[in-house]
Amino acid sequence: MPERTVVIGSRTGLHARPAKLFVQAAAAQDVPVRIRVGGGRAVPATSMLAVLTLGAGHGAEVVLEAEGPGAEAALDSLAALLARDLDAEEASDA
Repeated sequence: MPERTVVIGSRTGLHARPAKLFVQAAAAQDVPVRIRVGGGRAVPATSMLAVLTLGAGHGAEVVLEAEGPGAEAALDSLAALLARDLDAEEASDA
């Protein structure tokens, strides 16, 4: 199963707005995606509640996994999103 390890770039971690953007992007993929912190249990990336319960703060290392046609592209896209500081992008958009 393809995986990507990525460090959370948002300065406030994967919560509220960054989590919402990630969950929306995961839902738009053509393959099911799961996310986990370290060796923890993987949860559906399309579940806001599940993603929030991971408690992934700034600098936390998470693992994304997906399977099926298009999995590699989906993981690349989502990993790039998580690596960005989505909080800073929101501040610059204001």
